[in-house]
Amino acid sequence: MNAVCLQVFVSEASRHRGKPTYEWLLDTAKTQGIGGGSAFRALAGFGRHGRRDAGFFELAGELPVVVEFFVEAALADRLLEAIAAAELKLVYARLPAEIGVTA
Repeated sequence: MNAVCLQVFVSEASRHRGKPTYEWLLDTAKTQGIGGGSAFRALAGFGRHGRRDAGFFELAGELPVVVEFFVEAALADRLLEAIAAAELKLVYARLPAEIGVTA
């Protein structure tokens, strides 16, 4: 099946409607009929705000979480529309993907 990989990047500390934003994304995707998604917490990284490492407890909550879905393009569009309707400004990546099962 040809699909897209939709990755949405959030801060682990960010919240929307009373819950962590990554949880809101997973819940919203489920209600829209998306069959599955995963959230991955970064161990370390860098960006425009400098370097972050999970090893320092004082940085708890500042590392990014990637919420990832492999879906048909129309479902990715619908989820992005829901994000916009919720007035969230989130960075995302949309990549072509091929989904299959090994023999």
